[in-house]
Amino acid sequence: MRDEYRRAAEVLHSADALLVCAGAGMGVDSGLPDFRGDEGFWRAYPPYARLGLRFVELADPDHFADDPELAWGFYGHRLALYRATLPHGGFDILRAWGETKPGGVAVFTSNVDGQFQRAGFADVAEVHGSIHHLQCLAHCGAGIWPADDVVVDVDTTTMRARPPLPSCPHCGGLARPNILMFGDGDWLGDRSQAQLDAYTAWLRAARSLAVVELGAGLAVPTVRRQAELASAAGGTLVRINPREPQVRHGRGVSLPVGALEALTALDALLNS
Repeated sequence: MRDEYRRAAEVLHSADALLVCAGAGMGVDSGLPDFRGDEGFWRAYPPYARLGLRFVELADPDHFADDPELAWGFYGHRLALYRATLPHGGFDILRAWGETKPGGVAVFTSNVDGQFQRAGFADVAEVHGSIHHLQCLAHCGAGIWPADDVVVDVDTTTMRARPPLPSCPHCGGLARPNILMFGDGDWLGDRSQAQLDAYTAWLRAARSLAVVELGAGLAVPTVRRQAELASAAGGTLVRINPREPQVRHGRGVSLPVGALEALTALDALLNS
């Protein structure tokens, strides 16, 4: 794999701009679960294993109307977890690389945890929204607002939230996270669309682009597809993924390891 690291370092060294495409695997080295498969999800949340509830069943917007304590038990626990989690050192490495590039660095991610912003990245496109923002379940016109002051009391035995649940500041009704869930026809995408518009403008202006994709799986291929499309012209994709590292048609470099391990090794090469 030494040759692959050398090829990846050459791609990064010669680029004038850096695009980071990140899936759930990016947060694993920070201690965050990636919910890969039912068993992985249940290892992270044993109470749901006892209840026989799967991730795709919990990440269903209908629960906010039908059983809001169950819905906010799941998302309230995740909100607290993400707030308490510090981004691992790989985030700093990526940001430092971007600071050396004339075209800078941008992030395209399906993650809703806000870790890139916490690590100091300014240009982040969150294609699935953010747990750190809320919207009204009743669509009263309140739009999207920050969840900065929201604290959800969760019974970790039952994984149900205790009242009071987060509410809309405009109408007083129930609030929900501004996250695109499974089968979600009520998600307000305005905030994410504004980010995506800025990202698209940056991408069009970028020259000599290197794309680093981290922890993006095939189950929800949004991030992988974006990384492949963005790197198609120059074949400058560096795919970092310990489970699904394959690069189609040889258009890029594959590193079958975790994010922090790969970034640390590449940084050492670039600074040697």
